[in-house]
Amino acid sequence: MFALSAAAVVPFTETPLPASAASAATPATTSAAGAVRLLSPPPPAESTTTEEEAESKPVLLRPGDKGAAVRTLQRKLHRGRYYFGPINGKYDEQTKFAVWAFQKHKRMMLSNQVGPKMLSALDKPVRHKVLVPQGAANRVEINLTKQLLVVYRSRRPVLISHISTGAEVRYCENGRCGNAITPVGDFRVLRRAPGWTTGPLGSMYNSLYFTGAIAMHGSTKVPLRPASHGCVRLPLETSKRLYQMVKIGEPVHVRGKFSVRAFR
Repeated sequence: MFALSAAAVVPFTETPLPASAASAATPATTSAAGAVRLLSPPPPAESTTTEEEAESKPVLLRPGDKGAAVRTLQRKLHRGRYYFGPINGKYDEQTKFAVWAFQKHKRMMLSNQVGPKMLSALDKPVRHKVLVPQGAANRVEINLTKQLLVVYRSRRPVLISHISTGAEVRYCENGRCGNAITPVGDFRVLRRAPGWTTGPLGSMYNSLYFTGAIAMHGSTKVPLRPASHGCVRLPLETSKRLYQMVKIGEPVHVRGKFSVRAFR
């Protein structure tokens, strides 16, 4: 498992003017006796900041935040094909998963927090690296190294998702033992199972099986590490869109090997 970076917030402290400067900057009047009396500065003008100006100011968004800035983030993530949930202005778990997907795709430091640098990067094209250059125009690529899934249509990426694949450990659960490995290779979708299904190893949502009992499916647990028994876990909202797009017979290519160092 790897740690999330913490954004540093440096408080801004205004430096008080020296006495001489304060005297020069403050209006004054002279009495008949020659004494100098400082006048009170005028009250500050009422703010006239427009909504557009407010949105352009630097922001730092965190999970749990709500409002217009979060809606802007969600729209940008949706436009980039990272987010498929509602544009509701709530920085919830599905939004967090989309933030991770973009950061992985852009090779940025992984963090729950979103600052001006990421918001700016979302407006710029991302150089995309294809895993299978000679693959079919419509296909799914699963990158175990980046823990990233990409769906192509007409050779263009149209869905990019954070995933959690096989934990690569030996397991024994409910009388069933095996190796938690997501196999590398070239496959095709063999079977589809809509909605929630529950087996001896847990529950799966909108499952797309591509070899044996291994499937791409939605899950309520998609951590920043390989954690499955071999399946490819996706965020729930993204799995809904994936299930709409991918049909039986579609090519699925799995490449790479997970390494924590890849995210440092």
